[in-house]
Amino acid sequence: MLDVLKKMVAELSPEQRMTLARLLLPEKEPVAIIGMGCRFPGGANSPEAYWDLLQSGKDAIIPVPSDRWEQDAWYDPDPATPGKMTSFLGGFLQENIAEFDPVAFGITPREAASMDPQQRLLLEVSWEALDAAGIAREHLAGSKTGVFIAIYHRDYFTLQMSALDELDNFSIAGTAHSIAANRISYLLDLRGPSMAIDTACSSSLVALHLACQSLRTGESDLALAGGVSVMLTPDVTVGLSQMHVLAPDGRCKPFDARADGFVRGEGCGVLLLKRLSDAIRDHDPILALIRGSSL
Repeated sequence: MLDVLKKMVAELSPEQRMTLARLLLPEKEPVAIIGMGCRFPGGANSPEAYWDLLQSGKDAIIPVPSDRWEQDAWYDPDPATPGKMTSFLGGFLQENIAEFDPVAFGITPREAASMDPQQRLLLEVSWEALDAAGIAREHLAGSKTGVFIAIYHRDYFTLQMSALDELDNFSIAGTAHSIAANRISYLLDLRGPSMAIDTACSSSLVALHLACQSLRTGESDLALAGGVSVMLTPDVTVGLSQMHVLAPDGRCKPFDARADGFVRGEGCGVLLLKRLSDAIRDHDPILALIRGSSL
């Protein structure tokens, strides 16, 4: 019987072998990355541009943009000064984050004005990840596609709460973390899990882990997993400065005796994921494999 089984397996096509492996060991099947999109500091607005930035060793750390907060009003090199920040440097997106085409997403300009820029970035970058994989968005309606989004900054909510007379019926949904994921699911009519994850600095990795878990269990057939972070107010930077955990020169120095803190950064990155056997079956572009993850 064993010899017969071995012969049968040997005669299977590569696609059939992958399907068999998924049925027998679903938790071990690799997850394929079939699409990517990003917005990162240094003008890295595509995976290709981000790779070029890494290869060239370009410095993407810049002073705080003038449209965020007034640098001189908040900076003081003395960490003992209350209410001040010891560094005005960070990994900021260089383009105008207020720019957004709401009509392309079926959103009215009035609603878009109440949306956190993090939600806007997620929509744009998620669409780019789908386009990179060659997947038509209209074909996803009703599919078991999950959305797993890492997000924890609430700067836009803070800004809106400072002007209560300007709040409208779109403000709560526009700043709620859950809606950052749910808006993608709603606009594409997706039927898989839709969740926002906040585990601080590990949020994006946890989102990726949960997406892989959902794919391997069959809960999802496709998954968008990623994270977003935009720094709009000085609050967190001031708090971290008071904790003495920010590098005053805006440079991380890992494994170095001169290490004196980290540097804050922002951006957005989204991966489109699929079980490897399904990606092979559908002739998707396979950019990389995730063979395992854990919490």
